[in-house]
Amino acid sequence: MQVDLIIESERVFTGTSSSATPGAVAVSGDRIVAAGPQDDVRAFAAQANTGVGSPEIRNFGDALVVPGFHDSHLHFFHSAVYSSPLATTFLGENEADCVARMQRLAERRPSGWLLAQGWREYRWNPPLLPSKHSLDQAFPDRPVALYSGDAHTLWLNSTALNELGVQRDSIPPAGGSYDRDEFGEPTGIVRESAAMELMPKIMGAFTDDEITQAYRGFLARLAKNGVTSVCDLSLMASPGLDFVRDDVHAALLARDELTARVHLFPTLTDDLGRFEGMRKRYTGPMLQAAGFKQFFDGVSSQHTAWLTEPYTNARFAEDCGRPTVNASVMRTYVLAAAEKGYPVRIHTIGDAAIHAALDILEEARCRFGALPNGRRNCLEHGENFLPSDLGRLAELQVVAAVQPPHMTLDPGGPERDLGPERTTYAWPLRTLLDKSTVLAFGTDSPVVDVNSMNVLYSAVTRQDPTTHEPAGGWLPDERIGMPEALRAYTQGSAAAAGRRRELGTLAPGMLADIAVLDHDLLTCAAEDIQKTHVLATFTGGACVFER
Repeated sequence: MQVDLIIESERVFTGTSSSATPGAVAVSGDRIVAAGPQDDVRAFAAQANTGVGSPEIRNFGDALVVPGFHDSHLHFFHSAVYSSPLATTFLGENEADCVARMQRLAERRPSGWLLAQGWREYRWNPPLLPSKHSLDQAFPDRPVALYSGDAHTLWLNSTALNELGVQRDSIPPAGGSYDRDEFGEPTGIVRESAAMELMPKIMGAFTDDEITQAYRGFLARLAKNGVTSVCDLSLMASPGLDFVRDDVHAALLARDELTARVHLFPTLTDDLGRFEGMRKRYTGPMLQAAGFKQFFDGVSSQHTAWLTEPYTNARFAEDCGRPTVNASVMRTYVLAAAEKGYPVRIHTIGDAAIHAALDILEEARCRFGALPNGRRNCLEHGENFLPSDLGRLAELQVVAAVQPPHMTLDPGGPERDLGPERTTYAWPLRTLLDKSTVLAFGTDSPVVDVNSMNVLYSAVTRQDPTTHEPAGGWLPDERIGMPEALRAYTQGSAAAAGRRRELGTLAPGMLADIAVLDHDLLTCAAEDIQKTHVLATFTGGACVFER
């Protein structure tokens, strides 16, 4: 063994304690081989390298050295496209403002589809749904598609509807809808599975070369944020529509351009063959097929999250949302995966979806035992719980994969949709940790950006990373500490990927994924968290970003 690299600092957070101390990390190949006091690590390296030269020593002074961040939940394809010149992202102030922004996009993309993501009508002034008519006036002959900020709704113009084959008499797929006006004409708003079904046709307008270049750009963005590992989750519930492009990842890996570890989670269906093929092909440390993803419900803001009791602002009698996959079908899928030892990650936002998913996972555990090799099932998002379910995740060894910036995306929304009593159990991070639940942090990019400091800021303050509201934090009793947030964003996410044994801490035997930060997050004021910059990012001991 030869030590290739030593990283030193006065502040090293290994993740094995709650503090940062002076220390060093020695790397051989892509693994950490020693960690501890600087003199001890240098002495270890000198002995290991006797007669073969000295390692490179990177001393970062008093910068904070931490395990590389791991985004436990993102959608790589759409994140890459929306952060590239191929498309644009914005919330918009209102419908007219969004149309104007699309006109600016058209100036730099003079032909083909115009694509954007990020609008949320409930945050506009006035908070009214848009329609195709405003887009038709600006773009009478060019297809335009705007994907909502929560990635559950499409806003299309007439040209786009025609190209996609959505007509007056079109029947949406199960779990989706085409909004219609009082005359039965499509308004241009397409929801849930119906929107998901159309996205591949829209994205098919881009060439593989354009997509690959977008992936390169997104990998650079991850490295700049200290993110060394991600979970690429299926975006859509239907077979063949998940946008988990293992072929693009594999091509980049073959050219040694994959600078973040990628864990693939394609859609769970009754055919496990695609996943099993990936699992056999991708066995190296950089690219693996880690498990499945499936959707159990939608989102609260659109009343498609599945609730036990009706929404507080119900739009009709028994307005409880609905499962996107029938519970009996979900049970069949999950049990089939569990029998083979494959983990499943289930999109569950409403309390009914969470409860039903836990019942299914409990049955799977009773029938087939715990998943092998440290693998974990996960519940994704987990926005509002039944009180009786708060302890069940830890009991069943289910990871709570949450995205802290989501808590304030819709100010006042939980109170509006769920009422004060249920809102008490919205994103209960502190309570879940106190019950020994493993938290895994991510962004759900492109729903929110892969800004690592925003993730940490939101978790410890429960304030919006843009507005810094509300003062004192939303449901402040559910705030968590920075050491806990760092562990959720490293070790917890590694658990969600089934790789807790080799990712998430700076310890001998672990993969050498490391981020170096210019502020000590463990001691700095909350207002300085977002002022923190990544100085360097190392994936497997290789420097993939340096400021």
